[in-house]
Amino acid sequence: MIQLEQKLHTLEEELAREHRIAAALREVGLALGTTLDLEELLELILHRITDAVQADRATLYLLDEARGELVSRIIQGDEVRAIRLKRGQGIAGQVAETGKAILVRDAYQDARFNPESDMTSGYRTRSILAVPMKNHMGKIIGVIQVLNKISRGTETEFGDEDAVVLAALATQAAISIDNSRLFLSVTQKNAELLEIKEQLEHRVRDLKLLFDLESAMGRATSLEDLFTGVLIEALRTTDAFAGAFALQQADGRAHIYLMHHHSEKLSRFPMKSSQGFTGAAITDGDVVFTNDARHHPNADPALDELLGEPCRACIAVPLEGEDGEAIGAIALYNKRPVAGGLPARPPAGGFLEEDRALLLLIAANASTALRLQLAREEREREERLTTIGRLLSGVIHDLKTPLSVISGYVQLMQQADKRAVREEYAELALKQFEHIGAMQRDVLEFARGEKSILIRKVYLSKFFADMGDQLQTQLARMGVELVIDLQDRGTARFDEGKVTRVVHNLARNAAEAMAERGGKFTIKVARESGKDGALVLTFSDTGPGIPKEIEHRLFQSFVTSGKKGGTGLGLAIVKRIAEEHGGSISVQSTSKGASFKLRLPQHQDAG
Repeated sequence: MIQLEQKLHTLEEELAREHRIAAALREVGLALGTTLDLEELLELILHRITDAVQADRATLYLLDEARGELVSRIIQGDEVRAIRLKRGQGIAGQVAETGKAILVRDAYQDARFNPESDMTSGYRTRSILAVPMKNHMGKIIGVIQVLNKISRGTETEFGDEDAVVLAALATQAAISIDNSRLFLSVTQKNAELLEIKEQLEHRVRDLKLLFDLESAMGRATSLEDLFTGVLIEALRTTDAFAGAFALQQADGRAHIYLMHHHSEKLSRFPMKSSQGFTGAAITDGDVVFTNDARHHPNADPALDELLGEPCRACIAVPLEGEDGEAIGAIALYNKRPVAGGLPARPPAGGFLEEDRALLLLIAANASTALRLQLAREEREREERLTTIGRLLSGVIHDLKTPLSVISGYVQLMQQADKRAVREEYAELALKQFEHIGAMQRDVLEFARGEKSILIRKVYLSKFFADMGDQLQTQLARMGVELVIDLQDRGTARFDEGKVTRVVHNLARNAAEAMAERGGKFTIKVARESGKDGALVLTFSDTGPGIPKEIEHRLFQSFVTSGKKGGTGLGLAIVKRIAEEHGGSISVQSTSKGASFKLRLPQHQDAG
């Protein structure tokens, strides 16, 4: 009877152990499907192993291949801590080195055991069981080590069955750890790819912004055009409610050019050079960035009226001149939040650091364009004055004709006896004074910049003789023969300086097209029959012609056939000058050369 009870007790213990083992295997297996967090997974494995083999303590070592070390997680009660062990060092190091399980029944009798840890912690290690963790490829990824088996509160020894159970758990643990590492690796790679994707998107956005800015600034022919083009791109890119340029004037005053996001209309208002956020950016030469504009020291109540709503947020960036000093500022006001894909206001959101970076990028490019535009306008003013001085002799010459006519009619009036005849002569003389007045107005309007061109009477023989002198030497050096076919030797009305620029641009393009083999450049001067008798200038070369892929957009800005140093602006300038005269420019091209035809209407009497 006693033997039967002992046998029953033994069976109950074995059944309980099998239950613990099955439960441990099941829980570790479930962990494989419920968590891929490595920290959480290792902690769960340590707890389950401790319960399954009835160990007092358990340690899980992971192999650090790069450093040749075992990195452990040791559980002591509810605390989990980490230690490091060299590969081949100690019992766990030997298991990692050989890939074989080690069972030690008396640790202090084994030379491989290092008692230093016991002496430090006060713990007494008696028995040790350590098994390797191998992944599905059979590669050792770590070691599981348990200490001091305890059964029913009594310390006992680990046996072969414990080694089998621990090996099974180690295999399951290795699979779980490998999957967790794989998941973490994929997650990290995905995060890196997302970061790279965001960086690429930002780069593409910045490049598109730069391209759009260059296109907008390239089309600008005035400061207002420049400000309009830049602000349209700035508002579109940053979702700002409004934007503005502030520009200092030579007399110390300033103007602000304001645009709202819903309109491409630019409005100009006078201001003090130190007024508001733009004034602070100009004065301090530094960025103003606030999302609490109402409480900012540079808040300007007048700005709310210009915006049409309270200013809540602002970024203002100074625009640098040639000497590094601020010549103006560009600003954005009130970020427009997006809700459901549509602008939503109020409440308005604040600007981000990303918006600040974008406006700095825009300001850097706008500063360069602004300096160029200001220099261009200054140069044009100087050119106008130079042109006026150069043409004064021509004006004086032109005055001779009406003055001679007036003198003749006055003499005839003296000789006439009849009042009606004298009145007729007086009326004809007065018409000559009107002609002189028109000449005077043309010059004054041009001097004030109210006209972009100065239409004057030009003697074609002299003009094209001068052109021949200017072009002959230059073209000859490039192996190009110049031919001027002057079919009309009379007079015409056009801006002599602008048409000179057209001739030089087309001659240079033709010479560069024929540079490799030389050729002939012909300028033909003719007159159309008809009421206005338009002047027609034809410029022909014997080069290879214009590439088909750019022929349809040849007169657009920045279009070039790829010649070294080409800007793609020359023909756009030619087209603009033609349109300023009310005329047109057209082109015909074959493989034997290109021919440009400039038509200049003559709405006034050229005589």
